[in-house]
Amino acid sequence: MMQVKVVTENFYEITSDMLVFPVYESESITGILAELNTRLGNILQGLFESGEFRGKANETCYIGLAAGLATARLLLVGLGKAEKFTERKICEAAGTVARFIKGKKLGRVAVVLRPDTAKAARCFLEGFIIGSFDMDAYKTDRREMKVTVLELIVPPDAVDEVERGMFKGKVYGEATNFARSLSNEPGSNLTPKGMAMKARQIAAKYGLGIEVYGEEQMAEFGMGAILGVSRGSDEEAQLIVVRYEHPEARKDELLALIGKGITFDSGGLSLKTSEGMEKMKYDMSGAAAVLGAICAIAELKPSVNVVGVLACAENMPSGKALKPGDVIRAMSGRTIEVNNTDAEGRLVLADAITFARQHLGVTRIVDVATLTGAVSIAFGQVYAAVLGNDQLMIDALCRAASEAGERLWQLPLDEEYGKALESDIADCRNSGGKPAGTINGAFFLKAFAADTPWAHIDIASTGWNMENKPYICKGPTGVAVRTLSEWVLSRA
Repeated sequence: MMQVKVVTENFYEITSDMLVFPVYESESITGILAELNTRLGNILQGLFESGEFRGKANETCYIGLAAGLATARLLLVGLGKAEKFTERKICEAAGTVARFIKGKKLGRVAVVLRPDTAKAARCFLEGFIIGSFDMDAYKTDRREMKVTVLELIVPPDAVDEVERGMFKGKVYGEATNFARSLSNEPGSNLTPKGMAMKARQIAAKYGLGIEVYGEEQMAEFGMGAILGVSRGSDEEAQLIVVRYEHPEARKDELLALIGKGITFDSGGLSLKTSEGMEKMKYDMSGAAAVLGAICAIAELKPSVNVVGVLACAENMPSGKALKPGDVIRAMSGRTIEVNNTDAEGRLVLADAITFARQHLGVTRIVDVATLTGAVSIAFGQVYAAVLGNDQLMIDALCRAASEAGERLWQLPLDEEYGKALESDIADCRNSGGKPAGTINGAFFLKAFAADTPWAHIDIASTGWNMENKPYICKGPTGVAVRTLSEWVLSRA
């Protein structure tokens, strides 16, 4: 377990195994930077002038024998241009530092915190913890993070403010990595019942309420949509409800965070291509994000009541599987023509949303899902899409995402989009085809939200990094954990 401390010593007197010094791009060598340059014998100025190091975002420069400092090792890390600076840059720089030092025998690392604010401290810890994660869970020789003490160097008058930000950063970083660890698990290991077991462990750890419903109980509720998806699998579907309650919360508000939990998605009889199918273990990343957010909420203890609802199933082809053209009846009573068995996420969410409204009595709903490949065509791996029936709620989610260092962009949900979902045989069909695929997926869900304020976040494009970045490894990202947590905190 890594210990995090705030220290007020001069940076050049710190006797850590490594000193980390963030630098803005082409920064003037004045103030604390001038002090560093002098103690390094003008090396910093030489690096700037030669172009070997300019302080570009996530650029690093390692100096192994840093004469003039109490520590022998110095790592410079770039923050990018000062005029374009946001706290997101601190998060990325911290992740870059973590990835640089992971595996090295460095037990004690000190960091000059720039700027010395609560939010900078939060973002640095978030980024450092997130950067420490690798998807090598099943490798025999894993790269372990050996840092046991992380020290943030700040002026004495900044200690109280920085300490306020540290706890939140640690909570957010660990909750995000927890969600990533779930998304990284092979589908054969993390089945719907495996997700239920994880949720029970979280509930026991934080003293939360939990209910787990199996297929027999779902049948009693009339959940034909989630049961239809699960029909082709040998693994039983699970509907998991985790409850966070605060004694001072408003009694007339109950927030629902609902996550798509398809623990493996083959596409069903509308079978996916083999290329990349191994990544379909991450199709439960919406449920993972919700469970991660519940962890963060339980740690931060906002005065608001929240339920996390995880709709978990496998989507597999078999003799029992849904066939294209089948008609199923959802819990709401709405009949659905299944014209694409690979549009299964919206089916499990449909029943989960209805259950949250009718059985739990929630007053606001946010669902999170790796719902459509179409969102990656629209946004690449930069933004997640948000859509819904309540503009104030969407605006609040976008603000929460910005505060959390994540990015949402709203797409329209005009009535004209519903025409693509019209069916000749049932109340609707589950897929409107490729055009406006992300919008049509959300429009399908809108009917089940009815008049409850609701927003849908499609993370299919941002839930998985396709390649390593300086500050985060390829693989699961844990996106939306911090956004959901920030939104809940804003409701308190």
